Amino acid sequence: MSGVYRTPAAPLRAIADALVAGGVRDVVICPGSRSTPMALALKATPALRCWVHLDERAGAFFALGAARGGRRPAAILGTSGTAVVNFAPAVAEARYGRVPLILLTADRPPELQGVGAPQTIDQTELYGRHAKWYAELPVPDEASDTEVESRGTVGRALDVATAAPAGPVQLDLPFREPLLPDGSLLGSEVVVPADEPGPKPPAPDLIERLLPRLRASAHPLIVCGPIDRLGFAPAVARLAAELRAPVVADVLANLRSGTHDRALVVSHHDALLRASGFAERHRPDLVLRFGGTPTSKALNTALEAWPTEQLLVDDGGGWNVPAGEAIERVDADPVACAEALAEAARGEGSGDPAWLDAWLAADAAAAEALRVWEAGLSEPFEGAVARAVGAAVPDHAVVLVGNSMPVRDLDTFLPGTERPRRYLGNRGANGIDGLIATALGLRAAQAHPVVLVLGDLSFLHDLTSITAAQRLGLDLLIVLVDNDGGGIFSFLPQAAAERPELGLPEHYETLFGTPHGLDLRPIATALGAAHRRVGGGDLARGIGACLGRPGVTVLELNTDRARNVELHHEAFAAVERALGSDA
Repeated sequence: MSGVYRTPAAPLRAIADALVAGGVRDVVICPGSRSTPMALALKATPALRCWVHLDERAGAFFALGAARGGRRPAAILGTSGTAVVNFAPAVAEARYGRVPLILLTADRPPELQGVGAPQTIDQTELYGRHAKWYAELPVPDEASDTEVESRGTVGRALDVATAAPAGPVQLDLPFREPLLPDGSLLGSEVVVPADEPGPKPPAPDLIERLLPRLRASAHPLIVCGPIDRLGFAPAVARLAAELRAPVVADVLANLRSGTHDRALVVSHHDALLRASGFAERHRPDLVLRFGGTPTSKALNTALEAWPTEQLLVDDGGGWNVPAGEAIERVDADPVACAEALAEAARGEGSGDPAWLDAWLAADAAAAEALRVWEAGLSEPFEGAVARAVGAAVPDHAVVLVGNSMPVRDLDTFLPGTERPRRYLGNRGANGIDGLIATALGLRAAQAHPVVLVLGDLSFLHDLTSITAAQRLGLDLLIVLVDNDGGGIFSFLPQAAAERPELGLPEHYETLFGTPHGLDLRPIATALGAAHRRVGGGDLARGIGACLGRPGVTVLELNTDRARNVELHHEAFAAVERALGSDA
């Protein structure tokens, strides 16, 4: 290169301003050298909240949590080389969880690629098909078109990231030395966009096509998998009332709690559908589905087995039907579609009242059977965490539920309540990694308390995130269920490896139970968290006492994996007895 190169400030300001104009408010910055120009520009932008993370893997999950919490795109910046490879787990979750994430991957300039320059790898389309889109920005220079091109490319990236289905995009940012920008990074005032407009109403012909099929159904059933959309709960509640249809609601559908009409919401479908004969005796003639794949295996099994017409309302262009049952996809925004169908069906529902009453009566019987059975326990039970969380978490709090057993237990045992809460989970890829970081990102992006419910292996996967909480001034309550290993495998066919007749009983614990044998208290306190062990009966009081404390607080409930399986079976047996002949 001839002449003296300087890194101009104007293209960097253009990138930061375009992020703001596209709705970004939270940016994670992972320290590094090659990302210096962009880090300084982001930090100099008043409309952006910058969160510094030492660990790129945790930082990416933090950004994902911020995007979920604020219901708007978030960004993360990392330096070149293997640093940005560590974004990959969160990128996969963002892709399948439909979270708009802007990945700013700083890079060496073209002349340093493929020549052995340190900290340099091929970052072109680094995340493959897990990213919705990839673009390489030009190396900043004094040419005016560099600034224009950078602003336009970032604007397009935001459009792609937020368009249904939302997801991550990668912007590769090559920088030459010197890395300190030449000129002021303080740009002009950026017009901060107002809240996004409401969902686009479905086409009238779509409603006209669906309505006769809904009117013709005597036994309609609405199934709601994980979904987090403003206005969804009241829209579906009204639709259910017009159709006289029970609503089977996943815990992450956010229908079980809130001030909307919950009269037709079935909360204990998992326990009901496990009862012998219940699914066959309560077979719908039409299923209207919203949201992602339900958490409950019993529900998914029933949906696969029912020879029933099924309609899936989804504006994401995906296919949330892993079992492959016959289904018709309706391309429409779930909230707008539910509202339009409810209005069109007003006063014309043909659902059989006896059908609706049967579902609601069974749900009430299951709820009471579980309440009485749990009240009689004198030992820790992992399923009881759901009732404790439901009783103690304050209004408008956010509950992030970890994968494996925690989300299944809350889905099975969480009762309904009029108190508004928001239940979320990383159910895109269903991984157990990055959950503490995701919860901290949720806390950063919104004003309400956050409670994280997770298991011990998930806790150990993300220990470095605890160190960020105090430095970033964030509080988080973790309800930690410690059964010394992977409790979910005790419910799966892998547990058969314990049977002596297979000849390999010793390998179950090694390969699947995976006990760590660690006392998690000193680990938590060494990382700066407060720690308290609680019994099952004290968990609700502990949650109430510890919410709002600064930093991370860990409430640990110790359980036994083998006994936990037995208790689950006892709980389901109590429900089956309560149903009697209806089962």
